[in-house]
Amino acid sequence: MNTNNSKYLQISQDIIERIMNGELAPGDRVPSEHELMQQYGVSNTTARKSLLNIELKGWVIRIKGKGTFVLNRSKDMHLTRMLGSLDAIKESFEDNLIHEGFTPKNILMEKTVIENGISTNVNGQVFSIDGPVLKYRRLRYANDILMKDDTRYISMTTCRNIHLIEPTQPLIRIYEEKYKLQIENVHRTIGTMVLYPESNDNYFENEIPLSVFILNGVCIAQGGSVIEIEYSLYRGDKYQFSVDAKPQLVNIKS
Repeated sequence: MNTNNSKYLQISQDIIERIMNGELAPGDRVPSEHELMQQYGVSNTTARKSLLNIELKGWVIRIKGKGTFVLNRSKDMHLTRMLGSLDAIKESFEDNLIHEGFTPKNILMEKTVIENGISTNVNGQVFSIDGPVLKYRRLRYANDILMKDDTRYISMTTCRNIHLIEPTQPLIRIYEEKYKLQIENVHRTIGTMVLYPESNDNYFENEIPLSVFILNGVCIAQGGSVIEIEYSLYRGDKYQFSVDAKPQLVNIKS
C-alpha cells in the first residue's frame, strides 16, 4: 500500500471530521500546507494533496494569497450586514463572504462615464455630483447566487483616473488611501420593492416575484463634497440588516 496516499486521505478525513463536529465552522481557515507538514510530518506534496482533496469534495475553498476556508454547505443562506458603521463599510464584500463560508464572485456589468453628472435624494435631502461621473456596476454573487446588484456613481473630478483602477478592495478604502480623502459622513436609506421575472434590467433570475432591499446612499468627504452615490439592490430572501446604534451623551444645563 502507498503510505503517502493513505496519509493524505487520513489528513483529509481528519479535517472533514473537524468540520462535521463543528470544531471548524463555516468561514474558518483550515491549517495551511506548512502547518499540515509540521503537524503530520509529511511533505508539501502530501499536504497540498490533502487540501485539494477536501476542496474537490466541496468542504472548503482555496483563495490565492489568503488561505483555505470552510464552506457554508447550508441550503438556508442568509447574510447579515451592518448599517451605521464606517468600519463595516470598509470591509470587503469578498472577505465577508469568505468569512461566512461562501464563495464570492463578481461580474462587471457596466463601466461608463456620465458627462452631465448625477443627483439623488437621500432622506429628503438632494445630493449631487457634477460631471464627469464614473458609473460602476457589478453583480455580486455568493455560491453562484446573485446577492447584490451594486451600482456606484463616482466623482471623476475628485477621484481622477478612477476609471483606470480595478478595485481589489472596498472603494471607500481607495478614496482614503489612494486619493487621501477623509470621509466625513455616509448617508444611507433602505427601501423595498418587488422585482417580477419580466422586470426590466432584472438579473436575479427569479421565477416568481422577489422582494429586494434598495440601498440608496452617498459618501461625503471632509468639506462636504460628494464622492460617491450608491444605488444597490439586495436580495430580500437572503439578506438582513442590523443597525449599530450608540447612545449619545447629552449635556443638560440646570
